[in-house]
Amino acid sequence: MSQVSILEKHRKQYQPKVPPSLRQGIAKVKVLEGAAAEPAKDRETIRKSFPNTYGTPLLSFQIGDASGEAKPLRIGVVLSGGQAPGGHNVIAGLFDSVKSVHAQSQIFGFLGGPSGLEKGKYETITQEKMDAYRNTGGFDIIGSGRTKLETPEQFDRCIEVIKSLELNAVVIIGGDDSNTNAAILAEYLKAKGLTTSVIGVPKTIDGDLKNPHIPVSFGFDTAVKTYSELIGNIARDAGSAKKYWHFIKLMGRSASHIALEAGLQTHANVTLVSEEVEKKNLSLEQIVDDIARVISARADAGKNYGVVLIPEGLIEFIPSFKTLIGSLNDLLAKNEAAFAKLETADAKIAAMSDWLEGALGATFATLPKTIQLQLLLDRDPHGNVQVSLIETDSLLAELVGRKLKGSPSFKGKFSSQRHFFGYEGRAAAPSNFDADYCYSLGCVAAVLVRSGRTGYMASIRNVSKGVDQWAAGGIPISMMFNMEQRHGHLKPVIQKALVELEGPAFKALVQSRAKWEIEDAFIYPGPIQYFGPSEVCDAITKTLELEQG
Repeated sequence: MSQVSILEKHRKQYQPKVPPSLRQGIAKVKVLEGAAAEPAKDRETIRKSFPNTYGTPLLSFQIGDASGEAKPLRIGVVLSGGQAPGGHNVIAGLFDSVKSVHAQSQIFGFLGGPSGLEKGKYETITQEKMDAYRNTGGFDIIGSGRTKLETPEQFDRCIEVIKSLELNAVVIIGGDDSNTNAAILAEYLKAKGLTTSVIGVPKTIDGDLKNPHIPVSFGFDTAVKTYSELIGNIARDAGSAKKYWHFIKLMGRSASHIALEAGLQTHANVTLVSEEVEKKNLSLEQIVDDIARVISARADAGKNYGVVLIPEGLIEFIPSFKTLIGSLNDLLAKNEAAFAKLETADAKIAAMSDWLEGALGATFATLPKTIQLQLLLDRDPHGNVQVSLIETDSLLAELVGRKLKGSPSFKGKFSSQRHFFGYEGRAAAPSNFDADYCYSLGCVAAVLVRSGRTGYMASIRNVSKGVDQWAAGGIPISMMFNMEQRHGHLKPVIQKALVELEGPAFKALVQSRAKWEIEDAFIYPGPIQYFGPSEVCDAITKTLELEQG
């Protein structure tokens, strides 16, 4: 990182704001224990799976003298899963906090994600290296990965590394699956008699890792503001050229938080929400009909342009499409050898059309050829369709075009442009909110380590009310678990938080979308601002504003 932009040069000087309880350093943080925390359901099953770490108390912090003498801490840190803006600041908060306790404290960054912990590949993070990455996006300080730590053999290899480095703790920065693995590792270490702490930090731009104690996962704020800037630019262009409908697919396979927030920020003409599609049991045809209705109505008003926002995982929420994908997975597994012998794309499509029965075959036949091939050829290591690679934006644009072309009542013009906004937001320079939030989460993780806690997730609440009212603490990861079927077995996992259709954010969209469909009510958020008035630089998302007040 020898060369930096002027913005990055100035951005490195930004000192993140932290909650009141952390402002005198972690040596002046008193940890208070609340009630024992348990999951909402499946309690006995989860208790049996986590006998050493189940039922620990909720923790809150206040200013006071921390218990225990100031000893040097040795902490390993792991970046797990996809990038999210602010990850470097989590490490910075952790680094600064442990160094403030004892100058000989050390942070070891495991390279390439969880596999680095398992294989003992690490780099000692120095002051010089840490300073080079403050307030920057990306995970390039040590890299990330998606290796899952699940088997006793993997955990035993981790123990060898932990013992060799004499680690007091491992901090895992990741999403729901990564934090599930953190809790399992914490349980395993404790069962083996190790005192090493395992602490999780909530990360994912998708926004689906949240609950009453985790109001938002880090990275969501920056990512959705980045996407909203691009959407606003496109909306401005659409209103200028007046000849294109833009179909924009946005990240968010399991939940539609990004699409919903972007819709609220930009007032797009159509914002699809996967959870609503599933609740209403809508078919692909019904979704196409509804988009075509909006396009026709705008055409009647002389507006042959607009913006449609599409969550990445939409097709998995369409009941008929979900059934189709399941059947495709089963048929491809059953006929793997015969399918592999087919040499041409047309032959593969024809074979699958013959194997599918009834309505499923009819649905498959109506799809554009490019989508048929994506459903057939792009498989993950488990043999399942890689939904993120399916061009849902192209699928809807083409089907809507067919519908309008065949409609005698449509008198307008329809031309489409397709976009997928994903990687553009994952490694963006963090907003002030994410810079502050992430740095504070790193400080919280340090407090949890110093107080000897394990199986906890760093938590900061009241984040909609300004940093002066942020409340720091820790939440037992096990209290977020429920039992789900994974690969044929019931396993404890952190339940993904979907868009709540009765929640204030979605209700705000519903209240305004009839107006936004027809009128040019676009808002143009512009780029993230890092300097200037607080109401501009420290603004929170519409979702947080509506949900938290």
